[in-house]
Formats: sequence, structure tokens, C-alpha cells
Amino acid sequence: MTKTILITGTSSGYGKATAELFLSRGWNVVATMRRPDPATFGTSDRLRVLALNVTCEESLSALTEAAGPIDVLVNNAGLGGVGAFEAMPKSMIRQLVETNTIGVMAMCQAVIPQMRARRSGTIVNVTSSVTLGEFPLAALYTGTKQAIEGFSGSLAHELAYFGVRVKLVEPGYAPTTRFGANAIVPIEDLLPGDYAEFARPILEAFANPVMTTRESEVAEAIWQAAHDTAGQLRFPAGPDAVALAQAR
Repeated sequence: MTKTILITGTSSGYGKATAELFLSRGWNVVATMRRPDPATFGTSDRLRVLALNVTCEESLSALTEAAGPIDVLVNNAGLGGVGAFEAMPKSMIRQLVETNTIGVMAMCQAVIPQMRARRSGTIVNVTSSVTLGEFPLAALYTGTKQAIEGFSGSLAHELAYFGVRVKLVEPGYAPTTRFGANAIVPIEDLLPGDYAEFARPILEAFANPVMTTRESEVAEAIWQAAHDTAGQLRFPAGPDAVALAQAR
């Protein structure tokens, strides 16, 4: 029987690449995004593109009903945020926590009952290599992702009793993905004058990274996580993430 995967945040980046990979390997795919656009993908009778706002309870309920039985959930939707923490408005803090942390937890709550009842299923939570090696100007973003790391480790023990697996995929730095491109507020607005000299070499390193992660590498790591039966929790994705994981 063909299995079904539900992926959040598929309009671009890791989510889109993951949807395309699973489609190419014969899975049914439920691809979600805030503003559904079927043109994001090619035509396939195994693909459904549905609306989802992970911060909206009504949207979550509607999606759960429309999606039906799910074998694998990939929590990929997320927002970026780079800058001095002291300059970040409270509204931005709340928005990142609501999306990157609470939104992931809400999606897990939405699918766990059906997986528990079937005694099978896998939840893959996509975090970031910032959880493997912290660096400056990313305190808020790192906090939202570290919360999911701890949450997932505990949840993995909690759901193993019911035959449900929980995995973490930790992508490295990809300049075109959410960390910078999906930032709510431009970094220039989050660097008070006193931070300018401190931030300059950090921003230069962002612009000229020694190693980067490709979207296809993250999609492949999600594929591996979705199929793992050996009990592995963490799947670093990309050469920089792998190097950080090995260093730890």
C-alpha cells in the first residue's frame, strides 16, 4: 500500500525539495503552505496541495480532517531571525516562538492520535545546525530550535511504546533558505550602532560560508529519517552540520 507523507512549509526550500523527492519515489504527498499554489509542483495524482497556517488552530483542524491518514509528518515550516537579541521586538519573539516551536508541537498533537491508534507512524522535526554549534546574532532562532530538540528527544521515548517514531533532521547553513530569506525583520533593523563592528565579520562569514548545505541533502536526510528503524534520533544534513555533529 502506498504510504502518505504530510510536509509543512513546501512553497520553497527544504519542504519543496522533500515533497519532490518523496513523489519521485512513489509516495503520496500532502504538501502544505500558507497560500496554496499547485504550480509549485508538477502534476501528479499522488500530490495534494493544502492550506496550512501552523499558528492557527482552525487551520490545523481543517488540515487534519482534509489530509486523512498520515504515515509520516515532516514539520518543516519555520521563520528565520538574525540580529542582536536586545533589538528584537516582542512581537517578533512571539512570532518565531509561535511558528518554530508551538506550531511544531501543535502539528504533533494533531497527528499523534491517529498514529497511536494504528501503532505506527513517524514524526520528523526539522531544526537547524545552530543546535549543534551556537553562534552569535541567532539567539532567538536558536532558542526556538533548541526547544524542539529537547521536545523531540522526550517525545521519542513517550511514543516508542506505541510504535511511533520521532526523528530530528538538523540542516546546515543554506543561504537561500529560511535562516536569512525567511527572516521577519531585515537584519539591518536589528543591529544597534554599538553592534556594527562586532557584527561585521559575522555577516561576512554568512555571505561567504566555507561550507553550505544543499536542499537535496536535507530532503535525503528526511528520507533516511522517515525510514530509520534503528532508533537513531538525530540526522545532521549537509557537510557543515555533519562536521558540527562530529565535533560534539
